[in-house]
Amino acid sequence: MALAEDKRNRPVRNPAPPTNRERVGWLAKIAPGVRKLVSPKHDTPENLWVKCPDTGEMIYRPDLEAALWVTPAGRHMRISPALRFAYTFDDRRFKTIPLPKTPDDPLHFTYGKSYKDALASARKATGDQDAMSAAVGEIGRIQTVVLVENFAFIGGSLGVAAGEAFVVAAAEAVKRETPLVIFTAAGGARMQESTLALMQMARATIAIQDLREARLPYVVVLTDPTTGGVLASYGMLGDIHLAEPGALIGFSGRRVIEQTIRETLPAGFQTAEFLVERGMVDRVVARKELPKVLGSILETLMMGRARRSVA
Repeated sequence: MALAEDKRNRPVRNPAPPTNRERVGWLAKIAPGVRKLVSPKHDTPENLWVKCPDTGEMIYRPDLEAALWVTPAGRHMRISPALRFAYTFDDRRFKTIPLPKTPDDPLHFTYGKSYKDALASARKATGDQDAMSAAVGEIGRIQTVVLVENFAFIGGSLGVAAGEAFVVAAAEAVKRETPLVIFTAAGGARMQESTLALMQMARATIAIQDLREARLPYVVVLTDPTTGGVLASYGMLGDIHLAEPGALIGFSGRRVIEQTIRETLPAGFQTAEFLVERGMVDRVVARKELPKVLGSILETLMMGRARRSVA
């Protein structure tokens, strides 16, 4: 060990370096709360930050919720039926409409795993019974029945349960003499129910005809994405068609169309903005503006019905 001299010229030993235990003890004495501040990772929720699909930016979840789940880049993210109802109805007040129970697996379909297991997983993840939910409340002081498709539930696909929900909601609108508004979000008909799913396209069309005969408005709000049999049926049979910005709207995918027609499609093909320029969509409306726009449209359409009734 190295030697040194003190003031009296006597050799002394250099002090040994502090051990790790001594260092830790020293740190704990001067900053006893440091570990508590930095160590407990379980205090931070795992989903506190959400990644923007367009820019990759990490967004603070409370800020995103305050913005109605619209990112700073303008991406209108997919939301649950409960949030859609809350954002749409006046004062966030609404009453859900009970929907009938339908057979879970009428065809006993299996595709690697049983269809019943897929339904159970979707119900656990979303808290919904199926892809379609219905509620009644006021939009711009106009009582309205609203349907919402949840893309998180097996791609929002149209099956027997969703078809039955549409029919029940349309009948409720006729009974209450109110408009029917639907927020679509689906990948098409549900393959696990085959022909039974395709039959719901016709059933929904007939239900819309009942609204026509009762002179009640039917308004469609196309959200991301709306494709396949949903677009080919009740998605394009509205009196008015609105869409959220950037929503994907089309019957089949871009690649399938390009391979079929052997041409390169233009940029932005099948987006809401592209389709509004070509007359397939009446107007693109930001999420925060939807209640106001819907209220104005419904008031105007119901005013016309009242005039016809007086005549």
